[in-house]
Amino acid sequence: MKKITLKDIASEFGVSISTVSKAINDSHEISHSLKDKIQAYAKKHHYKPNRLALSLLNKSTKNIGVIVPNILNYFFTQVFYGIEKTANARGYNIISCTSDESYLKEVKTVELLSSGTVDGLILSLSEETQSKGNFAHIEEFIENQLPLVLFDRVTDKIECDKVIVDDFEASYKTTRHLIKTGCRNVAVVSTIFNSSVGKLRIEGYKKALADFEIPYDERLNVQINRDDDLQLLLSLLLGNKEVDAIIALDEMTAVDVLYILKSKNIQVPEEISIVGFTNGRLSKYVSPSLTMISQHGKYIGELSANLLIDRIENKEDFMPFTTKLVKTSLIQRESTLSIS
Repeated sequence: MKKITLKDIASEFGVSISTVSKAINDSHEISHSLKDKIQAYAKKHHYKPNRLALSLLNKSTKNIGVIVPNILNYFFTQVFYGIEKTANARGYNIISCTSDESYLKEVKTVELLSSGTVDGLILSLSEETQSKGNFAHIEEFIENQLPLVLFDRVTDKIECDKVIVDDFEASYKTTRHLIKTGCRNVAVVSTIFNSSVGKLRIEGYKKALADFEIPYDERLNVQINRDDDLQLLLSLLLGNKEVDAIIALDEMTAVDVLYILKSKNIQVPEEISIVGFTNGRLSKYVSPSLTMISQHGKYIGELSANLLIDRIENKEDFMPFTTKLVKTSLIQRESTLSIS
């Protein structure tokens, strides 16, 4: 069945294509009688607007690009949900992409989205991008007069709107909490040590140790690369040091640590307490349930989407860039001792 076009409808009513377009878009410039007839005819013949043509005409795609480093991370899943919910409510669709922590993949994805596909971009930098410190692809995106919001993984080298988590404070408060429960040898297990958030969490951890006059021990800072054997590295950690608490900087690592400790018949939290970042569903249902730091991903997504859409819809008005700081919450469960 041939797809009906604006030209076909215009021919049917003996009017211009512009008149048909205005009638379908409910313009006040067209009489109610003609508008009703054109809309009824378009509906009867299943007319669908050509979105590419409309975007070229209106210089708007009504699409927002979103790039995250790791779609398997529950935090980013929650951010996606918040972005999509807010964008849809404001009449926008999202194009979701993942960089998989790769600089090259991030560069290619940003280039693809900058070629007239989206009206703006919400981006969390890959660990490799932050490690390289090369942001030319992002600067080029901004030079194309496209709005950008960076969230979670950000850089001071790019001027744009940002939404960040108070990672320093989150780690500081978590370490303090563990020390107050009686823990003295607190280890950190990190898969994101090259990212800005990973570094901030280590700084918060160090500050809490210093406040309690506990020396920082490099051997308690366990850095896990993608191909590393967590069980082996954890066994080495436990063999070399008396560890009584472990902070895992993401949810999956926290669950893996719990599994490994249980396999070694180590009692949690009686012998070793565990805290993880990102309050996902998995952490609630393992046994014992895991104490987690909630980063409020859904709220971060909503905030990022609103910042971007406000920027898209107010291009002509000067709006100073803003950085929104989101506080975290410690969700106490069974994997840590209570403060006595």
